[in-house]
Amino acid sequence: MVWKPHVTVAAVVEKDGLFLVVEEQTVNGLAFNQPAGHLEEGEDFITAVKREVLEETAWQFEPQQLLSVQLWRKEAQSPTFLRLCFTGQVHSHQPAQALDTGIVATHWLSYPQLQARQAKLRSPLVLTCIENYLSGARYPLSLLQSFLHA
Repeated sequence: MVWKPHVTVAAVVEKDGLFLVVEEQTVNGLAFNQPAGHLEEGEDFITAVKREVLEETAWQFEPQQLLSVQLWRKEAQSPTFLRLCFTGQVHSHQPAQALDTGIVATHWLSYPQLQARQAKLRSPLVLTCIENYLSGARYPLSLLQSFLHA
């Protein structure tokens, strides 16, 4: 069997000291996460993160920089995730849009509020991405190259 990590994208969106997060239903109950999801066949990373943010929050997302590339596995028998975390701005909110399956609500929360909910975070990557953002980590999107043929 060939081992393959799950490729995901996530977005850290900050406005006035608050971070856009989703509250989502998981197999372990409700959890908080960045807007995030799986790369779909034929998508490049930028298209994927824009789509995920729109589907999960009803906000249009414009990625501006890459924050981190993370490889994570919860336990030895758990799936491995390769996660690209972006930062950028949102605009053109569409509050009447239905959110993606499993998304219960969106919230704007401060870093201390997220720390207080640490037990309810989808993974430790949620705070790690925000800490990367707060520390000033930023990388140009030009690092990402796609060579997808039609």
